[in-house]
Amino acid sequence: MPFTEREFFDVFGRYNAVAWPVVVASWIVTLVYATRLVTTGASSIALSVLAAFHWAWSGVVYHAMFFARINPAAFLFAALFLLEAAALVWFGVVRRDLQFGWQRGAKRTVAMLFFAASLIYPALVIASGHHAPRAPLFAVPCPTTLFTTGLLLTARRTTLAVTIVPMLWALVGGTAAIALGVLPDLLLWVAAGVLAVQIGSCRRHVLG
Repeated sequence: MPFTEREFFDVFGRYNAVAWPVVVASWIVTLVYATRLVTTGASSIALSVLAAFHWAWSGVVYHAMFFARINPAAFLFAALFLLEAAALVWFGVVRRDLQFGWQRGAKRTVAMLFFAASLIYPALVIASGHHAPRAPLFAVPCPTTLFTTGLLLTARRTTLAVTIVPMLWALVGGTAAIALGVLPDLLLWVAAGVLAVQIGSCRRHVLG
């Protein structure tokens, strides 16, 4: 890695000091919409917009404005995150192909676990030995990926275009669990496996 562990967590310290209003607000909005989806149902368009916001914010603000100071590859990550945001807007808002609903089955249980993991991610990070504000909390790539994984599991049909970037980031971000001691990021490797199954399902739908 082109940075030290201290530099990595210093980035979060600077990010959280500046972005904390958005961090708190996005956590509350995500909680509200995840709860609505699980209970009474929520607008698929609104959910697509919310997910797109998370990816665009993490790409532009976290990656390009903060993480890029210690890792030039962050600009590539930012571009990928913006592609994911654009895909969510295109397929979820413009074409309305993404329809999210709460249906019975194993997917529902797994989706709920990913929603919960994304929302309690700050507590999991702190419980693993890190200290706020120099720690990843919310409105950053990893909880965004966990939330999106849960959301895609509730979709009646998904496409490769909205699944591939979250899966790639789950593989990349999961390395932080080992290299940097952010143990909750081990969940990203679980997400990568789940999303790989989703991609296989997308391919079968196209071929079938």
